[in-house]
Amino acid sequence: MRRTPVTAALLLLVGALLTVLGAGSAQAAGYRYWSFWEGDGGKNWSYATQGPSLVRPDDGAVQGFRFSVSEDSQDSAQPRRAPDFGAICAGTPAKDGSKRIALVIDPGTAADAPDGEKPPALRTACARVEPDATAADALASVAKPLRYDSSAMLCAISDYPASGCGEQVGEDSGASDTDASDTGGPATASATDDASGSSGGGPSAGVLAGVGAVLLLGVAAVLQARRRR
Repeated sequence: MRRTPVTAALLLLVGALLTVLGAGSAQAAGYRYWSFWEGDGGKNWSYATQGPSLVRPDDGAVQGFRFSVSEDSQDSAQPRRAPDFGAICAGTPAKDGSKRIALVIDPGTAADAPDGEKPPALRTACARVEPDATAADALASVAKPLRYDSSAMLCAISDYPASGCGEQVGEDSGASDTDASDTGGPATASATDDASGSSGGGPSAGVLAGVGAVLLLGVAAVLQARRRR
């Protein structure tokens, strides 16, 4: 069957669109890191907008840490235990001159673990700390040893994981040596993060711009082909 110029132009347009969209999907990657969460006083978690070294929770607060692979704060996995202060700190009575911070420490699943490592069990703890203590202080009081990198990024809680810190994880190639703090990746537990400003997991601006350019070129090709008929 003979293809008309219009048909050929349309086929070219479809092929170009598939190429651009395929390239966008191939570039998708996540980061393996400890994310930081805050309980809302009920049964829900919210991604923290500041790192634990900056947050000074009040008595009765619940802080969560979750190890997982995610692209950014929009698709980051939450701790798999509700932020229930009453249940976590039931055996730790209030005491003058101190405050109680409930902690949920969730090392995640085997799918998120680095090669050769097995995540420890999820656990909770009630930290009794000084009134001006930060969330990082509370974590250090119940989950040592902690490991940080040179930029104060939280890399490990209770020695998990044994190595690495915020590595980029590609769809096919696995972990690389790229660090989230060096690439504009998701903020980790030690860094300030504005969850509302994240782009989420959809196509990037570059991919969308490429699609728009291909559409314009395709329309021009179709119009040119019709003029030549």
